[in-house]
Amino acid sequence: MSFPKKKTRRKYDTSFKDDVIKMALAGRPISEISNSLGVSASLIHRWCKTIPGTKKKNEGSTSSLDINSLQQIEQLKADLRRTEQERDILKKALGIFSRGI
Repeated sequence: MSFPKKKTRRKYDTSFKDDVIKMALAGRPISEISNSLGVSASLIHRWCKTIPGTKKKNEGSTSSLDINSLQQIEQLKADLRRTEQERDILKKALGIFSRGI
């Protein structure tokens, strides 16, 4: 009776993991990284999830960078609304003054 070979887990050092995560964050497809390095795609996804701020935006993560960006966007939207109101007021004033002469 022969026993199946015991699978051994491969250990990856942190610098290798960091390099793989950097490749994924740079936009390289995970399937391509997986094939070229011989690491399963699910493992790469797991590594990316364990590092704070590395989730993709469509996954609903809110890292500090995302929060700062959202705050800046809201501030810019408020500035745009204020500027558009000022423009509209000036347009009305120009119409009033040009009629009165």
